[in-house]
Amino acid sequence: MTVVVTGSIAYDYIMGFPGRFREHILPDKLDSISLSFLVDSMRRERGGCATNIAYNLSLLGERPRVMGTVGQDFSDYRAWLEVHGVDTSTILTIEDDFTASFFCSTDLDHNQIANFYTGAMRKASSLSFRDQDTRSIELVVISPNDPSAMVQYVRECRELGLPYMYDPSQQIIRLSPEDLREGLDGAKVLIVNEYEFGMIQNKTGLSLDQVKASVETPL
Repeated sequence: MTVVVTGSIAYDYIMGFPGRFREHILPDKLDSISLSFLVDSMRRERGGCATNIAYNLSLLGERPRVMGTVGQDFSDYRAWLEVHGVDTSTILTIEDDFTASFFCSTDLDHNQIANFYTGAMRKASSLSFRDQDTRSIELVVISPNDPSAMVQYVRECRELGLPYMYDPSQQIIRLSPEDLREGLDGAKVLIVNEYEFGMIQNKTGLSLDQVKASVETPL
């Protein structure tokens, strides 16, 4: 089975702050916050929605293909994916940028402050299924990515007759109600958690029965 996974490809920088953020936030100065937290631990993890999905598919014996954009710092990650059974032939390197990166600090109460740098991911829409040999593709996964690319891939899958799994999750906030309805309409599978499903209903105005009527296998 040939599965093409689209979505974010990123590095995750996970840091630990040995204190509590709330002890350093001045309520009467919220209009001029200036904070710097000295962390005592950091690790870099291989992240990204597309690459995480593809890696897990490889553990199940598949040879998934990832389609996405990365930066000049991706070579080690690419080699690791190939060793672990992931096809990286449709991952495009943007030489003048960095791979998308997630920076997250967690305090002793497990509160988090995070930033996400989109980097090369913002060029994801430069890749198109119209430029691919689609005859062997049995399923496309559309997971969180640059929002314009997600909309583009939904339309291309519908135009080219490619079955797709729709996973808007982390980008539900950025996608318009019209974009979400379009993604749902004709998707083979919908993957969201309970809260995300509520967000979809709130943004689109669709009932549970209406979503079921749009998606072949809503989960």
